[in-house]
Formats: sequence, C-alpha cells, structure tokens
Amino acid sequence: MSDNKKPIVRFAPSPTGYLHIGGARTALFNWLFAKHTGGKFLLRIEDTDHERSTPEAVEAILKGMEWMGLDWEGQTIYQFARAGRHREIAEQLLAEGKAYRCFATAQELEEMRARQREQKLPQRYDGRWRDRDPAEAPNDAPYVIRIKARQTGETVVNDVVLGRVRFANDQLDDMVLLRSDGTPTYMLAVVVDDHDMGITHVIRGADHLNNAARQLQIIEQMGWQIPIYAHVPLIHGPDGAKLSKRHGALAIEAYRDMGYLPETMRNYLLRLGWSHGDHETISTQQAIEWFNLESIGKSPARMDFKKLDNLNGYYIRESSDDALTAEIVNFLARETPPRVLDMKARQRLTSAMRGLKERAKTLIELVEAADFLYTDGPRSLDATAEKLLPSESRSILSRVIPALTQTDWSGPALETAARNFATSEGLKLGQVAQPLRAALTGKGTSPPLFEMMSVLGREETLNRLWAYAV
Repeated sequence: MSDNKKPIVRFAPSPTGYLHIGGARTALFNWLFAKHTGGKFLLRIEDTDHERSTPEAVEAILKGMEWMGLDWEGQTIYQFARAGRHREIAEQLLAEGKAYRCFATAQELEEMRARQREQKLPQRYDGRWRDRDPAEAPNDAPYVIRIKARQTGETVVNDVVLGRVRFANDQLDDMVLLRSDGTPTYMLAVVVDDHDMGITHVIRGADHLNNAARQLQIIEQMGWQIPIYAHVPLIHGPDGAKLSKRHGALAIEAYRDMGYLPETMRNYLLRLGWSHGDHETISTQQAIEWFNLESIGKSPARMDFKKLDNLNGYYIRESSDDALTAEIVNFLARETPPRVLDMKARQRLTSAMRGLKERAKTLIELVEAADFLYTDGPRSLDATAEKLLPSESRSILSRVIPALTQTDWSGPALETAARNFATSEGLKLGQVAQPLRAALTGKGTSPPLFEMMSVLGREETLNRLWAYAV
C-alpha cells in the first residue's frame, strides 16, 4: 500500500444470525480505524450461504450497526449478487493452469476421509485430480474447481496483532473455489470482493487466521496486493471459556433491550482487547483520536458485566436530561405492547432526570424508578409501600398535608415544611417521609422525594396523598 493511500476497511458479517457482541467489536475496530486514519469504512453482507442467510438476519445486523452509531460509506454490498464476478476469477485461474477441475464424487471423498481418520492423518483433500487429464472423467460428470495450492515451503501471514504466523503448505490443501453447481465458495468470494473493493486492511476475529493463509494462496496466484492483516483475539466469558450465550454472547440489540446505552457499548467493546494507558472511560471522540492497531492485545478479552454496569451508570450520569428522556421514550416504545408517553409525562421525566439518573445503572432501572411519573392518579401500592402505610402513618399524612400546602411547592421548601412538622410532632423525618414516598410512588424507594413532589406539582401530589390519608 502506498503511503499516500487512505486505508479502506470493511465489516463483513454473514447474515445467518444476529449481530453478536464479537461481531459488533470487530465492526467498531474497523470503524474507529477508518475514522482515525481518514479512510473508508465499508459494509459487506456475506450471504454466499444463501440457504442459511435470511432477510431478518440482515435487518438485525443493519439495525445493530445503526444503534451502535457505526455508519458506513456508500451502499451495502451483498456478496451473493457478485457470484458472476467470483466465477469469472475461478475460470481465469483454471485457464491459467492455477486451478483445476476435480471430478471426485461425494462417496470417493468420504472414503478418503474415512481412511485418513483411520490412519490418524489430517483431514485434507489428497490432490487426486490435480495432475490428471479431465478427459479421464465420464462425460458430463459434475466437477468442482480447486486451486493449485503450493505443496512445499510455507505461507506466512504477517499480522499487525499476532506477528508473523507460519503455515506449512503441505497442510493447506487444494481448496474448492467453485462448487459443482457453479456457486463460488466463501474463500473465493472474500478474496475477490476485498480486491475489488480496494480493501487495504483486513481487521477481523482471530478465528479467521487460518482463512488468511488459505486466502493468500488465491491472492498470490492472482498477483493481487496483499492486505495488511490484523486478527483480533476473541472474547471469552468471565470464566475464561469461549464466549457462549450463558456468558452474554447475545445479539447487540439484546444489550440495548437490557438498558445499555450505545456510548457504553462503544466504550466497553473498545476496552475488550484494546487499551490506552489506564483509561477506562474513553469517549467516542477520544477513541477516534487514539485508536491504532498496534494497541490491540494478543490475548483473549473477558466479559465483565459488573464493569459494563458501572460504565453504563457513568454514561447515564454524563448524559443530558433531554437525551435520557429520549432514550426512555424509545425504550418504552419498543416494549410489547409499546408504552407511549404523552407530553406531560415527558416533561416530568426531563424535570426529574437529575434525581433519577444518579443511582441508575441501566435504562431498565431508570424506567422502573420513573414509572410513577408516567400517569396521573393514586398509585397502586407494592408490598413494601403497603407496610409503610399502616393506620398511624396514614394519620401522619392527613396532618402533614396542610403544612405542605403552605409552601411555594419547591423541593427545598417542601423538605423544610416536612422537617418542621416532624419536629413539632416529635417524629423523625423518616417517619414522615416514608409514608409520603409510599403514597406518592406506590413503592418503598424513590428518587429524591421532595424534588419529585415538586416535579409532580401541587395538585397531582395532593391528589395522591389524600388517597391514602385518614
């Protein structure tokens, strides 16, 4: 790659499932690298496995990318639509003697593998048609096109993250480029698409490292420019085992539905395998300024939900009240059935947000803490609130209400009135505040009480309190 050429990178998921957390991190690293270098970030949907690829999975990937805020340049490229171009390259390699027709039947290949298993040999194609004359095959016999891979020496993958990784060529068999039905294989399609898209850097999971050695065979046979590779170690569970659903190998949208913010996920996924000194909280802008491939760690990263929760709490506190209100409105709209907040509820939410967001670590906690703001009228009491409202507490409510009505209905004035009332009655503030909270919210806990009374307003607050006063 010439020094003055801007990097072009791609994220290339297969639409056979959702956008999982490992894929989201790969997309993020590519996006950050493009932003950092002033290069281009492209999206390619690798749907060559047409039977397993679904429109729903494509939509989930696109939505997940959009939620993460990872925008890509130009049109989304669909690999299956380029099958004609892939076939063209396979035919070119065949014409140049760099590939050959293999007429081995499925039964012959299975017998070959059975012998290899029996003799404890590596499972690889034995090259039986590599040097045979195709005329030896029966007329109209189906065939695949295989590459003529080098059989001696080694293939070296120069990787920015993992260093020089060597593969013995006698372990890399003559892989199939074109199936007997004329469809291209994934290995061929990836190489052709990367070349045609001008990809300069291939940043992907370390599970593709072996693929790099095999794909280099095609690149070199075609005389194409070799991209710069950066294979990123995988994400493991907290116990060090391969990440699975029980650890959190979920769709990125599942994290959205668990109440995490996109800023949180960008920061958290960045720190899963990449570091910049001791920085834990890294804004997206800082990440763009600092990101480089050399700082990607060589060891697998581990999921840590406690860290994720704490980081989300930080971003909730750092978010503007208006932005969090919008997040909650969207969150509730995604529920089944959706909950729609009217303008009054939204205004209350924004006014109360300063007190609401201090202790919340997820949007779910925010939504639950704020639910008394969504509608008017007396609250239904949960079990804790019921215990806080025995007859003597209801009597306290009826006596404190007149003292509250004498204030200007600001949070500080309401608190002062409640304190003065408690002192005059020989009570502790909690003995007054707890019944107020239970009647106001229907719960035993809430954001700062007197601030919430101010947010609800005089009329609504008194309406709720009188419902439980005796």
